[in-house]
Amino acid sequence: MSETITFTIDGKKIPAKKGQTIIRAAEEAGVYIPRLCWLKDLIPGGACRVCTVLVNGRPQAACTQPAAGGIVVQNETEELFRWRKNIVAMLFVEGNHYCMFCEKSGNCELQAVAYRFGITAPKYPHQFPQRAVDASHPDVLIDHNRCILCWRCARTARVKDGKPIFGVVNRGIDSQLAVGPEQLGETELKATDKAVEACPVGALMKKRVGYAVPVGKRLYDHEPIGSDIEKAGNPA
Repeated sequence: MSETITFTIDGKKIPAKKGQTIIRAAEEAGVYIPRLCWLKDLIPGGACRVCTVLVNGRPQAACTQPAAGGIVVQNETEELFRWRKNIVAMLFVEGNHYCMFCEKSGNCELQAVAYRFGITAPKYPHQFPQRAVDASHPDVLIDHNRCILCWRCARTARVKDGKPIFGVVNRGIDSQLAVGPEQLGETELKATDKAVEACPVGALMKKRVGYAVPVGKRLYDHEPIGSDIEKAGNPA
């Protein structure tokens, strides 16, 4: 039997298995920690930092930080809210996001997190980067304008699809998602691959299915992101 430890998040006792990350233990206990790059059953990437929490007063990424017995975790403070809100606000202006016309609107995690944080308008000047759209694949396209560099597609393609299709090139502000070979249409990617579903935004999209689900019936149209986790931890 695996060893069980206990720690607290905002005063709530949380059980965890030894070696389990804070975000995974929190989710199993019905506590939502905002995230964009984390995806269950993938090696944590620690790319977005939206899941930053305070562990014994020090900032840590909840997706990579292992839980430990007796630690005190803060998830909902004014300071954390401000940090997270600024990160999400910067992601919007660092790309070219047109939520009103995007096929992913209503199902987009970036948009949903922004609404949960009360972001309804740009806070920083738009950078308007010049980014390519790769529509060479018969069934899937990549719009680099919407990519938030979470690397979920790259990690999912390798781990779950067994296809090293996506990668990361350059560093810092020059980082970008790369496809090997040069165009998506030259790869073994299929529209049914899990990597396509892993994209949290409208960067990696199936063709000919846009707007198939009408507005009002999409994933986050009626309840904020994270509601499913919180309801599971607080059954009526």
